[in-house]
This record gives sequence, structure tokens and C-alpha cells, in this order.
Amino acid sequence: MISDGGVDEEEKYLAAGIAGLQQNAFYMHRALDSNNLKDALKYSAQMLSELRTSRLSPHKYYELYMRAFDELRKLEMFFREETKRGCSTIELYELVQHAGNILPRLYLLCTVGSVYIRSKEAPAKDVLKDLVEMCRGIQHPLRGLFLRSYLSQVSRDKLPDIGSEYEGDADTVSDAVEFVLQNFTEMNKLWVRMQHQGPAREKEKREKERSELRDLVGKNLHVLGQIEGVDLDLYRDTVLPRILEQVVNCKDELAQYYLMDCIIQVFPDDYHLQTLEIILGACPQLQPSVDIKTILSRLMERLSNYAASSSEVLPEFFQVEAFAKLSNAIGKVIEAQDDMPIDGVVTLYSSLLTFTLHVHHDRLDYVDQILGACVGKLSVIGKLEDSKATKQIVALLSAPLEKYNDIDIALKLTNYPRVLEFLDQGTNRVMANVIVQTIMKNKTCISTADKVEALFELIKGLIKDLDGNLDEVDDEDFNEEQNAVARLIQMLYNDDPKEMLKIIGTMKKHIMAGGAKRLPFTVPPLIFCSLKLVRRLQSQDENAGEEEEDTAVTPKKIFQILNQMIEALSVIPVPELALRLYLQCAEAANDCDLEPVAYEFFTQAYILYEEEISDSKAQVTAIHLIIGSLQRLHVFGVENRDTLTHKATGYSAKLLKKPEQCRAVYACSHLFWVDDQDSIKDGERVMFCLKRALRIANAVQQMATATRGSSGSVMLFIEILNKYLYFFEKGNPQVTVASIQGLIELITTEMQSDNTTSDPAADAFFASTMRYIQFQKDKGGAVGEKYESIKI
Repeated sequence: MISDGGVDEEEKYLAAGIAGLQQNAFYMHRALDSNNLKDALKYSAQMLSELRTSRLSPHKYYELYMRAFDELRKLEMFFREETKRGCSTIELYELVQHAGNILPRLYLLCTVGSVYIRSKEAPAKDVLKDLVEMCRGIQHPLRGLFLRSYLSQVSRDKLPDIGSEYEGDADTVSDAVEFVLQNFTEMNKLWVRMQHQGPAREKEKREKERSELRDLVGKNLHVLGQIEGVDLDLYRDTVLPRILEQVVNCKDELAQYYLMDCIIQVFPDDYHLQTLEIILGACPQLQPSVDIKTILSRLMERLSNYAASSSEVLPEFFQVEAFAKLSNAIGKVIEAQDDMPIDGVVTLYSSLLTFTLHVHHDRLDYVDQILGACVGKLSVIGKLEDSKATKQIVALLSAPLEKYNDIDIALKLTNYPRVLEFLDQGTNRVMANVIVQTIMKNKTCISTADKVEALFELIKGLIKDLDGNLDEVDDEDFNEEQNAVARLIQMLYNDDPKEMLKIIGTMKKHIMAGGAKRLPFTVPPLIFCSLKLVRRLQSQDENAGEEEEDTAVTPKKIFQILNQMIEALSVIPVPELALRLYLQCAEAANDCDLEPVAYEFFTQAYILYEEEISDSKAQVTAIHLIIGSLQRLHVFGVENRDTLTHKATGYSAKLLKKPEQCRAVYACSHLFWVDDQDSIKDGERVMFCLKRALRIANAVQQMATATRGSSGSVMLFIEILNKYLYFFEKGNPQVTVASIQGLIELITTEMQSDNTTSDPAADAFFASTMRYIQFQKDKGGAVGEKYESIKI
């Protein structure tokens, strides 16, 4: 083993070794070209002597070995040509044994042995047995490993397997298996012995180097897995016991973990299933430090995938009682390793659960049994704080949801909520989020109040504070979680109005306990969910009289619930959101012809506007929402409508900024002229609003002149002109050609004035308006006649 200080020297040794190897390879090639067998053997032996070095690390030794390997392939081709020219393979086999040093001699012997087997002058099993026995002559761990790796490499396509051209008489498969097992056993011994080479302070480095060499040993198991003649009986009676005997007896943590993993990965799934008891029986015999949980998890993962591949293989699992054996083995491992971290325990149960869901997907009692065992272990620890364990618990609890695509299944598992109890607030939120995402991904419809109650108990980590640590949650994550809950609310549905009302009541109970930070996310979707029910009831109104008033689901009852929820929002306070929701409810009440209810909602919206909304931008947005909603409502009588419109126009005139005042006031004109309602066509009040808007626009111009020395943009005048044109087209008799003509002249005069500030947007808007008037003129007919007298 080379110390860190000797890295440069190691490079020198490697360079010297490569130089020596290349020099002798050159002379070997010259001898091969002249068919000089004696010199070829001499120089090949000298070339291979470079592999006798003990001064290189495994990584550097590998570089040297690969160069020698390439040269040996060329030498093997030469030997094959020699045999074709009449040279006896037996004589060649004996001749290479005269090489002076044992390592070159054995490399040459393996090379000729490959040609010997190919020539079929002797049974393959005899040559292989001879080679594997003679390789015992190299007991240096590193040199021995690479020598046996070379033997494995040159012989892998020459094993006396069934269907192979080297298949001999009788039980030749056993000979092939015996050869590979013997080579594997010796290589593993050499590999394990490497840990004792060198000073104790370099043990960590040696373990890393050993880990890099593990594939040399594992290739033997891969070769065994490729032998066609290894059937289940041979595997169960010979191959697996011999491999496990070596694994257990080597008592090396690295070797045991790697080789157990190799066994699981290399051999067929059905072999694992039929020999489950044997392989599970070896697990408790491994060193305590071996990561048995990962070994068992990978075994169960392979078996799970095997079960998922075809339903035809499931009877095999039932026959061997796979669940009972795995469950028992896991219990023994956990019991034997008292110090196993909780994440390891949960990993094992999670893997067993995945296996169970694939094999026994109809046995909920098995699933509940696994969760119960997990609860038993968690009860000793209490609340989980380990992040790895948290992830595993989430995986454990997610598996049934993903498999069954139905939250109802999880609700039938008595131990499911018990596992959730051991999670802290953060993990509870994570798990609740997984449940929500699973429901949305599978588009699961939860259609009864009882199910909704159970579901909200499971996801309470998202909808309420469990331990008051809400401040620790990242705002972005919190918003994403609450948006997920909002989407979930929209998926809770039942065609029966009575049951739907119960579902809404259940959701309201849980959501209203969510706290001020959550309500703005969760109340709006619940309100719109309730409004959907109102619309449905509205369409089914003709059947309403068939039920008693106390038991019937009526829009009035729902509006009472809605009012309570919006009141909770206004207390938080989020007045802008509450105002929007009041207006939505007012429109719904309007569609149900419930004037008192619609009036009450509008009243609450006005109160919020007056008492809670003080920001000028928010006021502008709110007043336009009020005007837009009020314009669409038709349910109000004359008195109520006058009250509401009067308030709206009053609010408009009191906005802080004059331009906003102007726009709000001319928007109010639409409150007095509604196309599809003859009762709401008051031309005088429309004109009053437009004239008032003009006065405000004129005041804006004067203020601009007073403060900046030049009048401002004429944009407001152009906007008002467009309103004039709108009501002119709609047939408002108060909007005359003269009033439109006067406004056009005013705008033109202002635009041509030297004091007016240039505004390209206003110029473009005015030009577009003039084009529109001209377009209407050119139409002809009644419209053209109407516009004809307007001069532009």
C-alpha cells in the first residue's frame, strides 16, 4: 500500500513498469512475427514479470494489468495459429510451465489453457480444474485477485454448460459450477485478506481501495447467473448454500454487504422466491455492522417488481408464504439490532409494505399489521425528529394511497392515523400535503360528510396549527400548501344537495379553525363551492316545494352560512377579499330572486368600503367592482336600487385623485341605463353623471395649468366622448348630436393649444374615435343617418 507521500514515487514505479512491459512486448511481437515460439515465450514471461510488483496501489496496478491483458490477447491468437500449423496444444501447455517465475507462468498457462479448451483435445472440466488449482500458487492478495480475474475472463465462454460446444459427458454443469465457485471462494479470501496488508493508520484508505476491486469478485457470481444449466434445484442445493457459506464465514463487513447485494441482483427473481427461507436465514448471521436493512429492502424491491410484472406469478408467493417469512425476518433483524436507527426500521417496514401492496393488495389486514408494527416501534421513541425517518414515514404512509387511489382505503386502516400521531408539525404538513396531492393526482371524488371529516382529520397539519410553529414555515411553501387545500375543497362533491350541504358544514367547521393566515386561502374556494350548490338548487327549484321547509336545502340556508364565513374574513381583516366575496354572493342572490339577501350582501360590502378600505388604490378597485356588480343586478325594487346607486355615485365623487374620480363617476352612468331592462333607462341621470365627469376633467386640466404651467392630457375628455357615443348609439335622448359635437370641438381646441402637454396615447385614441365615427357614418341606413350630422 502506498502512502500519500509516495504518490510521486508510485507514478515513477508505474512508468517504469509500463516501459519494461512495452519493451518486452516489442521483442515478443518481433518473435511472433518471425514465428519464433521460444523467444516469444521468453519475452512474454519477462513482460509479465512486471506484474510481480508490490509497489503499486490497486488503481495503478490495474493500469499495468490492462496493458498486459491486451498483449496476452495477441499472444493467445498466436498460440491458436500455432496449433493450426500443427503445434501440439498439450506440448504448448507443458512448455509454458517452464517459465522461471510463478506469476508469469500462471498467466501463460491460463492463456494456453484457453486455447487448449478451444482445441477440444482434452475435456474442458479437466483443464479448468487444473488451472484453478494451480492459481493457488499466488497468495499475494492483489496479484492473486488479478490473476484469478484473468482466469475468469478467458474461461467464461468456455465453460462446459448445457448447449455449449464444450459440454462434456454426464454432469458437466456441476463441473462448470464447481470451477466458478472455487475461483470465487479463493478470490473472496484474497479480497478479504487485503484489509490486513499495511499499517493500521491506512485502514480507511485500504477499505476504499478494496471497494474499488469488488467487481473483480462479483463477476464470478455474474458468471454463475449466466450458466444455463443452473436450474432451481442446483441453485437451491449447491450454488446458494456454497456462496452464503463463504459470505458468512468471511466475517468482513464490506464483503458481506457487497456479496449479498450481488446475490440479490444477479440471480433470477423466481429463484429468490423459492429460496427465500435460505437467504433470509443468512441475514442474522452477518456482522452486526452490515447494513442488513438495505439488503432486505433490495430483496423485497426485486420481489415486488416480480409480482408486479405478471399476475400469473402471484400463486407462487402464496405457496411459499412470502409475506410471513419476510415479516418474521424483519422482526428478528429489528429485535437483534437494538441500536438500529429509527429510519432503518421504517425503511424495512416501508419496503415490506410495498411488497405487500404488490402481492397481497386485497389484504388490508396485512397492511394494517405492518403499520401496527411500526406504531409499536415508534411508541418507544415518541415524536420523530430525524429527517431520514420523516421521509421514510411519508413514503410508508403514501404507499397505500398511491396503490388504491382511494382515500377511503386509508380511512379503513386503524393504524394509519396512529402513525400520523408520531409526526411533528413539519412532517405532519408534509404527509398531509402528500395525501392532498395524491387525491388530486388520482382525481378522487370524496362524496360523503363522514369521509370528509376523516380526511380533514388526516390533513389537519395543513388546515390548522398543531403546535403553534406557523412562523417557521416558509411563506412560499405555506402559500403552495394552502393553494393545494383550496384545490382539494373543489373536489369534495355529492349530487345530493342534502349531503353536499353536510360536506360544506364539515369543511366549514375545520377551515374556520385554521387561523387568520389560512382563511384568505381556504374560505374563498369554500364560498364558491357553496355558490355552486346554490346554482344547482336554482335549476332544481321546481322540486323545492316537495320537501318540508325544515329539512329542505334552500339557497337562504346556504347564504346564511356564506355570510358567517365572509364575516370571519372581514375580522382578520382582509376587507378587499371580503368585499369581492360579498359582491359574488349578492349576484348569486340576485339570480335566485332573493332581494333582501342581495341587499344585505351589498350593504355589508358598502360597510367594508366605508370602514375598512382606506388605501386609495384599493378604493378605486373596489368602487369599480361595486359599479360592475350593481349594474348586473335586476332584483332590486326602485327604492333599494336608488339607495345603492346613490351610495355608489357618492363614493365615486369622493375618491382622492381627480382623474380616478372622473373615471368612477362616468362609470356610474351605466347604473342608470341597462340594455336589457327597460325599467332602468334614466337618460337624465346618465347625462348628469357624464356632465359631472366633464366638470371633474375640466378641473384636472385647470389644476395641471396651475401647478405645471401647461394643461394636462386630454385623455379624460376622450374617454368621456366615448361614453357619449355609447349612450348615443343606445338611444339615450339626452345625448344629442350637439353635445357630442361640442365635446369634439373642445377636445380639438385643447389639443391644438400651445399649453397642452403632448400625449401620443391620447392622440392615437382620439384619432381612433374619429375613425369610428366615420365608419358609422359610412355604414348607411339608420346608424349612418344618426351619425351623419356629427361633423369631424
